[in-house]
Amino acid sequence: MTTVISSETKSHQPLPKITAPVWLQTVEALFQPLEYLEKQRSRMGDIYWGESFAFPHLVIIGDPKGIEQVFTADPNCFEIGNSNKIVHPIVGGYSLILLDGQSHQQQRKLLMPPFHGERMRNYGQTIYNVTQQVMEKWPKNQPFLMRQSTQEITLRVIIETVFGVHQGEKLERLQHLLNEFLEIFNKVWGAMFLFYPILQKDLGAWSPWGKYLRLRQEIDEILFTEIKERRHQLPTEDILSLMISAKDENGQSMSDQELRDELMTLLFAGHETTASAIAWAFYWIHRQPEIKQKLLEELKEVDVENEGITVAKLPYLSAVCAETLRIYPVAIFAFSRKTKVPMEIMGYQIEPGMTLLPSIYSVHHREDIYPNAKQFRPERFLERQFSPYEYLPFGGGNRRCLGYAFALFEMKLVLATILKQTQLTLLEPKEVKPMRRSVTFTPSTGIKMRVNQ
Repeated sequence: MTTVISSETKSHQPLPKITAPVWLQTVEALFQPLEYLEKQRSRMGDIYWGESFAFPHLVIIGDPKGIEQVFTADPNCFEIGNSNKIVHPIVGGYSLILLDGQSHQQQRKLLMPPFHGERMRNYGQTIYNVTQQVMEKWPKNQPFLMRQSTQEITLRVIIETVFGVHQGEKLERLQHLLNEFLEIFNKVWGAMFLFYPILQKDLGAWSPWGKYLRLRQEIDEILFTEIKERRHQLPTEDILSLMISAKDENGQSMSDQELRDELMTLLFAGHETTASAIAWAFYWIHRQPEIKQKLLEELKEVDVENEGITVAKLPYLSAVCAETLRIYPVAIFAFSRKTKVPMEIMGYQIEPGMTLLPSIYSVHHREDIYPNAKQFRPERFLERQFSPYEYLPFGGGNRRCLGYAFALFEMKLVLATILKQTQLTLLEPKEVKPMRRSVTFTPSTGIKMRVNQ
C-alpha cells in the first residue's frame, strides 16, 4: 500500500515543477499532448508537476513503481469522481466513472456480470454479423476511411448488445444521434468545451453547446422511454435487461437516472475507444506486410464465425492487439486521482489537493521496458510478460476499465473476420500520427484504405 504520512514526519526533496507559464503549458497539453509528455519527461524525469487553467497542481507519473503505489493505495485516499468531471456532460453524474467510495464499489459489482464469462460467447455472433454487414458496403477499388467503418461496427455492436435490437428505426435513430453527439467534441476545439466549463453556454441551436444540449435531450428521450418500457417486460439476455434486474445487497435496483447514465457510459466508452484501436491495428498490420502474413497463417484453420473464443486466444493476434494498444494508447492517462491526504510517491511528498495522473503513454514508451519503443513489434508480447504497471492500456487499480475483456474480444474478432475475407491496401504514404478526439486519441487521417478486387 502507498505510505500515507504526515508532512511533519520526514523531510522530502521538492517535487520537480514545470516552470513554463501556465498558458503555455495549457496550450501545449491541449494541442500537442504526446510531444508535450515526451519533452517534459526528458527534462523533468519520471515524476513532476505542472499546471493548466483547467487543472492546477497536476502530478504526472511515468514510472511503473510510482504507478504501482497509486494503483495499490487505499481508494479512500483519493477523490476520483470529481477529478474526472470533464466527462460529466457526456455520461452524467451517476456514471461509474464519476462515483467514489462505496457507491463506486456497489455500482461496479452491479455492472460487472454482462462483461465476463459465458456471456462473451453470446456477443461473438453479433460482432461477426455486424462486421459482415459493414464490409458489404465497402466500395471496390475506391478509397474509404477505416476509422469510419470501425466506428460504425463498434457503435452498432454496443447498441445491439445493450438493447438486444438488431434492426429498425430506433437503432438507426440512436446511432445517428450518438454520432452527431460525439462529433461535437471530435477535434481539439470541441474538446475545449469539456475542459473549460465557462464555454458551456447555450447560445441557440446553432451554437456548439446549444446543439449538444438538444442532441442530449433527444438521446435521453429514447433512453428513458426504453428503460420505462423494459421495466414492464420480461427480462431478456441483453445488457439493459441484466442492468435492470441487478440488485445490490440491500435488494435495491438502479434508478432510471442511474441506468441512463450507465447506458451513456457504455455507449460512449464502449465504442469510441475500441473503434480507434481497431483502426490503428489495420494501419500497423498493412504497414508491415510480414505481420499480416503471420496473422493469416495463424487464422488459416480457425472458423471465425463459430469459434470466437478460440480466436480470442490466438497468441499472435493477441500480441498484435497488445502492441497496438501499447504504441498509441487510446487514452494517454489512467483516471486522475485527487489526493485527500498527504502521501509519499517515489520519495516525494504529495500534498492534499494535488491531482495524480498516471501516464499510460509515458510508461508504454520507456526504452528500459520496451526497447525501440517507437517501433511496432508484436513479438515483444510473446517474449515476455509485463506487469500491470508496465502495460496498462485500460488503466488500473479499482478503476481499471470494466469492459476491457469485451473490448479485446471485439477487437480480435473484427480483425479476424475482415482479414480472412477481404484483401485491403493501405493508402497512407506517410506515417500517421494520433490526434485528440474529445478525451481520447484516434488516427489523424482516419486510415485510408481500399478493397482489392
